[in-house]
Amino acid sequence: MVEEKIKELGYALPNAPKPLAAYVPVLIIDKIVYTAGQLPLINGELKIKGKLGKDVSDNDGIKSAEICALNCLSVVKSAAGSLDNIERIIKLTVFVNSSEGFISQPKIANGASELIGKIFGDAGKHVRSAVGVNELPLNSPVEIEMIVKLK
Repeated sequence: MVEEKIKELGYALPNAPKPLAAYVPVLIIDKIVYTAGQLPLINGELKIKGKLGKDVSDNDGIKSAEICALNCLSVVKSAAGSLDNIERIIKLTVFVNSSEGFISQPKIANGASELIGKIFGDAGKHVRSAVGVNELPLNSPVEIEMIVKLK
């Protein structure tokens, strides 16, 4: 049902991205799923690169956050078997590659938060941190970590 909702919203759940370095993409401990940071990779490639407030528009940053959220869900699915096994989205940590003076990290993070809310309804209401950073891997505009509780 969750994947059907994603399709209804006009999105597709990608295959789980492969780790870029020496780490695992997801761990489950006592029904809590922790994802590694996910970049807005599409078929292994960053379509949008750079800093918000300089190289990347707010709209492209929001789009990047949506892709990161979908990539997080794909790694959750790879570990949990199905997105229907999700009881609750607990937390998103959103890192925004920010130019000096850029202060709209919450606006960018809303791309992910609003999509999660549309997909999961009340079970998608989560706590969140939106953090401005001066660099991200591969010059990505956004990186997101997700914590989820399974049924």
